[in-house]
Amino acid sequence: MLALITDPRFQDHHPGEAHVELPARAAAVLRATRHSAVRDAIVELAPRAASDAELLSVHRQSVLDRLTEVEGTWGQLDADTAVSPDSVPVARLAAGAGLVAIEALRNGDADAAFCAVRPPGHHATPTRSMGFCLVNNIAIAARALADAGERVLIADFDAHHGNGTQDVFYDDPRVLFVSWHQWPLYPGSGRLAEIGSGDAIGTTVNLPVPPRTTGDLYLALIDEVVGGIIDRFGPTWLLISAGFDAHRYDPIAELGLSSGDFAAITSVLMQAVGPGRTIGFLEGGYDVDALEWSAAGCLAALAGVTLHPEAPTSGVFRADLAHRVAVAQGLV
Repeated sequence: MLALITDPRFQDHHPGEAHVELPARAAAVLRATRHSAVRDAIVELAPRAASDAELLSVHRQSVLDRLTEVEGTWGQLDADTAVSPDSVPVARLAAGAGLVAIEALRNGDADAAFCAVRPPGHHATPTRSMGFCLVNNIAIAARALADAGERVLIADFDAHHGNGTQDVFYDDPRVLFVSWHQWPLYPGSGRLAEIGSGDAIGTTVNLPVPPRTTGDLYLALIDEVVGGIIDRFGPTWLLISAGFDAHRYDPIAELGLSSGDFAAITSVLMQAVGPGRTIGFLEGGYDVDALEWSAAGCLAALAGVTLHPEAPTSGVFRADLAHRVAVAQGLV
């Protein structure tokens, strides 16, 4: 069974008619859940609002204060990040969705979970909302797990580097953060040399890939270097920042993946932990058709089913990135 944590209210966040992070994205993911390969496996659960204490486990009080100021209004948190009157309570629901998923999996209610939420979260840092993200949904769930004694792998295959998630856990050896992302691209972070600090050196792994990269490189990096890092870390939970803007049709990135690639990558990543210990979180993906197909493939993989709405891609870039990652991590 696959727990789907979602709510119609996720369509009540309106950053603006010209904004790519539209309510139609939530509807596209819901269409994906009706695919014949997954619909019978899904048990739908309602999210709950994250408390102030849960938000403060990741963010500073200044972030909450700013959200309180704009709650119930139309406004801008930065050049890319807008709010409408319902955005702040919706963001609290998105932040609480992962906590509901954790509880459901611990109770044995499902074998994996997916949080179909808006707004996304992985750009929100401890000190600011940014990059369409008000609060960091996946980081709040990862912090709760780490504080409960778990070792958490966060795998982020969004086209944009999850700078906020990296910042939260950069010096936390309980969380391994692995990010595939286009380079160069917003927000400009995620270099190979960013590997963590203090006791957490080696628990941040950045995989910056060039435009037009295809899915075979993502899998090759797991096979050649990332898989070994994951094995040595020994995660007990896997959280996936499932951003689908690496799809070749996405309007704000230039990567070359297909929906079949996201299915394959998710399946391989799930081998890192046991059953009932994987949660996906919706991040980017701004072509609504590609988002629907990609979410369907990812959801099927989470449910243990093979579904490739499009064939996986291959053949464009197979450079020496795995070796350069190994050098940056001090493995060679």
